[in-house]
Amino acid sequence: MNEFSTVLKAVIPIFSSALVGLLIRKLNWLTEEADQSLLRVNINLLLPCLILDSTLGNPALSRLSNLLLAPLVGIGTLLLGVGMAIAVRPMHGLAERKQVRTFGLSVGMYNYGYIPIPLSILLFDKQTTGVLLVHNVGVETALWTFGVMLLTGGSLDKDWRKIINGPLIAILLAIILNWLQLQDRLPEAVRMAIHWLGECAIPMALILIGAIVADHLSEFHSTSGWRVIGTALFLRLGLLPVLFLLLAKYLPCSVELKRVIVIQAAMPAAVFPIIMARHYGGDPPTALRVVISTSAASLVTIPLWLRFGTKFVGV
Repeated sequence: MNEFSTVLKAVIPIFSSALVGLLIRKLNWLTEEADQSLLRVNINLLLPCLILDSTLGNPALSRLSNLLLAPLVGIGTLLLGVGMAIAVRPMHGLAERKQVRTFGLSVGMYNYGYIPIPLSILLFDKQTTGVLLVHNVGVETALWTFGVMLLTGGSLDKDWRKIINGPLIAILLAIILNWLQLQDRLPEAVRMAIHWLGECAIPMALILIGAIVADHLSEFHSTSGWRVIGTALFLRLGLLPVLFLLLAKYLPCSVELKRVIVIQAAMPAAVFPIIMARHYGGDPPTALRVVISTSAASLVTIPLWLRFGTKFVGV
């Protein structure tokens, strides 16, 4: 397979959409005052609709092994990445608590949707894509529980209300409806509305990310940022892929889940922590450095890790 061509097909629309956000910020078409309201709409309405649209009636959710193990892999790999990123604090040199926490989430949170979904469709089959979506349920759960608590500095016993948000409610609702086999009883008009709104989630998120990047672009080249960038590249595109591939090779699971882990091993940092850092009081410049550096380098590393990973794991 021509991995480089496949990767370009997957990532060019992503970066193009973010570039549109950057340009309209520079043109002052999208102002900073509008950010918070659009962020709330995206997090509490559009993203939940995307989750529901992707998971309601998904046949992969009917297989007990995938239903249980795939989300656990998603949760475990995210926590592994966050834990390692926080543990290497002396390497990146960040001092402020919100910077350390933002770095931990940004490095640990790999791109689990924007690039992997088109890659899964192009490289494998519908079954693998279905398992990827189930796996993402676990990632979403960890992101909107542990991730939010990490950025806000809260704890489960004191701030449990903060983790009750739109995406988490959508995940739980989808699981319940699928389990009770009620998803087909939703009116067609409701399903269509959910689908349309869900399709808006990724484009709007990318436009907002581009706008936020424009706000902090001057800070990307600051002297203190190079240690952050170097540490992020080492972890996200070097050490963590090795650990992911070892998991894929030796974990007793379906071939589809092994393929999902191989794809995720090759991923750069997710772009959404930039928005989360703005929304939940983190440090957007730190998230920006991690995301831009790993995304740019991943144009080279994704094909290499995919080629090596598929051969090493045997999928």
